[in-house]
Amino acid sequence: MRKLRVGVVGCGGIANGKHLPAMKKNGNFEIVAFCDLIEERAQKAKEEYGTEDAGVYTDYRELLKEDVEAVYVLTPNSSHAPVSIAALEAGKHVMCEKPMAKTYAEAKAMVETAERTGKILTIGYQNRYRTDSIYLKKACEAGELGDIYYARAHAVRRRAVPTWGVFLDEEKQGGGPLIDIGTHALDLTLWMMNNYEPEMVTGSVYRKLADQTETGNAWGDWDPNVFTVEDSAFGFIKMKNGATIHLEASWALNSLDVREAQTTLCGTKAGADMADGLRINRVNHGRQCVEKPDLKAGGVAFYDGKEEKGSDVEQRVFYNAVVNGEPLTVEPRQAMVVTQILEAVYESGRTGKTIYF
Repeated sequence: MRKLRVGVVGCGGIANGKHLPAMKKNGNFEIVAFCDLIEERAQKAKEEYGTEDAGVYTDYRELLKEDVEAVYVLTPNSSHAPVSIAALEAGKHVMCEKPMAKTYAEAKAMVETAERTGKILTIGYQNRYRTDSIYLKKACEAGELGDIYYARAHAVRRRAVPTWGVFLDEEKQGGGPLIDIGTHALDLTLWMMNNYEPEMVTGSVYRKLADQTETGNAWGDWDPNVFTVEDSAFGFIKMKNGATIHLEASWALNSLDVREAQTTLCGTKAGADMADGLRINRVNHGRQCVEKPDLKAGGVAFYDGKEEKGSDVEQRVFYNAVVNGEPLTVEPRQAMVVTQILEAVYESGRTGKTIYF
């Protein structure tokens, strides 16, 4: 298989924790350009993951002059749209980290640019590639749940506020847990329902715990002075076909019902949730029953195989889309609707009004 020449814009946590190791493991990527506002960070990424003659830049516009087929946009949320659009205009395919953008207008501009230039654009929703997600998606596609009319999108942490990078910076990120982890839960839920036509959104956005100093936080106490985003947010979403979704997202919430990147689905034939592994509940032969599919690699007790991580599958799907013309798993218009709904939750929380589309 031929190598795919790529450039990486943003060499921070998500690059080193997810994309770069997965590309290296895949073996079919040739990373020939690295860009970061902190040059030393780009240089370090080059030394660990790049070709010997890979370019190092602090300005992404210089990287776009390189002979690369694809660009990974792994920057803070505020620059997702401008960098992605510039890369598409330069004739590059784009893998952009989630969320797609800070605003719906930016996300829409990204989609329109990709469609006009004919270049591939996808968004890093790697939770779609988990074994439980894939199994449930196939069940939904086969109609096993029937008409899915109610769902919950779960992204709840008890006390796990990320205290590094720019996570707490509203200007750079556009928000806190809702746009950071709520985006994964909402994406999973909409994808399972195959429903991307929202009618209205009502939201509540809270900053109730952020001023506390003895926090019990998993990653050490946060600084209230730099915690400029919400600590929790909740949305009620009604779709045009009448289905409803309850979205919950928090970094800090006094709750023991802690679940992240999960969905609960209720259909006319069956329901499903991910609270204790994947569970499908239905009525068989007049009796209530709960099914728990065996999702271990191989499904055999003595088989010691390792399953691929979602991030590994994500790289393979992107490679095959660019090189072999295979379909994407995350379509840009789907990701655009996720951003549209998240923006509406924030706007509803700010104005106290229901947002109608």
